[in-house]
Amino acid sequence: MSAPEELRYTALGVMSGSSLDGLDLALCTFTLKDDRWSFSIDDARTVPYNAGFQDRLQAVMGGTALELARLDRDLGDLIGHACQELLDGRPVDVIGSHGHTIYHKPDEGLTLQIGHGARIAAITGMPVIADFRAKDIALRGQGAPLVPLGEKLLFPEHRLFLNIGGICNIAQHQGDLVLGYDVCIGNQALNHLAGLEGLPFDRGGELARGGAVDPMLLHRLNELPFHHRTPPRSLGREWFQETMLPLITAPGISVQDRMRTVVEHIALNLTKAIGMGTEKVLTTGGGAHNTFLMERIGTLLDARLVVPEHLVVDFKEAMIFAFLGVRRLRNESTALASVTGAARDSSGGHLVNAN
Repeated sequence: MSAPEELRYTALGVMSGSSLDGLDLALCTFTLKDDRWSFSIDDARTVPYNAGFQDRLQAVMGGTALELARLDRDLGDLIGHACQELLDGRPVDVIGSHGHTIYHKPDEGLTLQIGHGARIAAITGMPVIADFRAKDIALRGQGAPLVPLGEKLLFPEHRLFLNIGGICNIAQHQGDLVLGYDVCIGNQALNHLAGLEGLPFDRGGELARGGAVDPMLLHRLNELPFHHRTPPRSLGREWFQETMLPLITAPGISVQDRMRTVVEHIALNLTKAIGMGTEKVLTTGGGAHNTFLMERIGTLLDARLVVPEHLVVDFKEAMIFAFLGVRRLRNESTALASVTGAARDSSGGHLVNAN
């Protein structure tokens, strides 16, 4: 009897998150043997956005169609050159690029991630999968989160996942059923408040640690209607800017107290979403480096927060979009209806061939 066939793919994943800090790139190897996937992150880096590009990403939400088209082009070029530099002549089977979300309004059947896939392919000479969310939206889903499918197949030893990024989301695996949804805003709010103090972010949560919870602000944040919607549900940056930002920037409260209150808001909502009776939670994303936030979650939650090695903490989402690129090449599902609420599982993303 012959040995089971082993299939191996190399892929580069690219993620631009809602916290606007830059591009995460992860060069990965995925191996399929005996119907089980395994992975390695072989190279990874973050390419920061300069202040001018950050300003463009924020301003385009209220800009013209021409400005949006130009930014789509320029972000595609930026991603393409970043991929080319990291690859340094190494070929891959596919580049999976999430792009950067400008609008996400699934209730209107709309989602838009820019970062021109064709320009990435033209620069790198590699096949590119982009626009991962649109198919699920067309099937009346939320279009997000998409990461839980990768978690299910690549981290089978875990049952509960927490990602603390610009947006905080969880995924719960109950046998073959996977549930996941966006819980609340995370680093988008904390980084914005840190910026008012001239800092890119609150290192270790030390600014927040020195503040005090403002009970009225905490109540207003917790009572926002989104936090009481039944999943599936997802968030976009426009919700943060239109709904949460006016609350956390209202006068009369010090920046430190606002940060302390937002930390408590995040910790309370994540604890409520995860629930009791959970032994361990695999925790990743930039917020996993926020010592004070992790302390508050750990104090409120009757579970052990498991933080993996730093490449997984910082590049899990980029790695999973590399994996979803491989799945799309194989015409396998990239979105789970149990997570997004779509009519069915689907294989989404537009393929741009290298030739």
